[in-house]
Amino acid sequence: MSVAPGPSAAQGSGKSLVTVLVALAANLLIAIAKTVAAMLTGAASMLAEAAHSWADTGNEVLLVIAARRAVRPRDARHPTGYGREAYVWSLFAAFGLFAVGAGVSIMHGVQELFSPEPAGMFGVSYAVLGVAFILEGVSFLQALRQSRRHAKESSQDILDYVMGTSDPTLRAVFFEDAAALIGLVIAFAGILLHQLTGSPVPDAIGSILVGVLLAVVAVVLIRQNRRFLVGVAVDPRIRAAALRRLLAEPGIAQVTYLHIEYVGPGRVFVVAAVDLVGDIAEHVVAARLNDIEDRLAESPRVAWAVLTLSRPGAPALDPEHPADPLRG
Repeated sequence: MSVAPGPSAAQGSGKSLVTVLVALAANLLIAIAKTVAAMLTGAASMLAEAAHSWADTGNEVLLVIAARRAVRPRDARHPTGYGREAYVWSLFAAFGLFAVGAGVSIMHGVQELFSPEPAGMFGVSYAVLGVAFILEGVSFLQALRQSRRHAKESSQDILDYVMGTSDPTLRAVFFEDAAALIGLVIAFAGILLHQLTGSPVPDAIGSILVGVLLAVVAVVLIRQNRRFLVGVAVDPRIRAAALRRLLAEPGIAQVTYLHIEYVGPGRVFVVAAVDLVGDIAEHVVAARLNDIEDRLAESPRVAWAVLTLSRPGAPALDPEHPADPLRG
């Protein structure tokens, strides 16, 4: 049962794990370089960037855990699998970005405004920022390539796909790397103005702006992970595709109810009420429904499928105009 455009759970998890590992390696190297540069130069923006990169490095570790734990097969205690663990660990990562990256950057920037410390060795800062921009760019391009490919398969633009995808690791890497590139530009501007004017104020403001940027990204990621943990409606196109797939079953005459929810990256739980073809004996109904459920569950995108008989007189759903989930 192919109910969703885009990659299957296994395909998406493997590609996302590669994307996360690329980001982890890049952020670890960048974090070390920025920390050394911050100690040598005393630049507030560089310290903010170091905090940013260490937060990102910790986040990537959590995202690796998320990607690996989410693909464990379902068992008796977890009938829909462990896919939602991806959203839990990604939520932890987003909180870490907010607390460590944003908190440290803003706090240090404010401290620099009131108690500035001397800065120097600006060339070291520029060199580290340049190298960091290249490494972050490589990581971002990996996330961008994956996002562009999946967005094309789903007939969406990239930003809409990244915001709405059920894969939280791809979304986190995409936004964190985009924020990192913007943060590097802000840090460069703050340090340059510090050097040109001799005033530490631009550098301190740069640190605060980096922190605000990280806070905004963290809030976006927290919000999206919360939505998928609570339960979010699938795209209408996915719902329509699932309805068409059900109606393609030889034994199904019509579908009167359809509920689909995400239970992990690229994985859904399907509940449907159907009318079966013909007037069959009651003892055959359960076996036929179970057979159809088993065929639906063969899809790597379906974690679990449950079918029941429609209520008498219930109106049929139209795949060209699928009903609202709350009414369908």
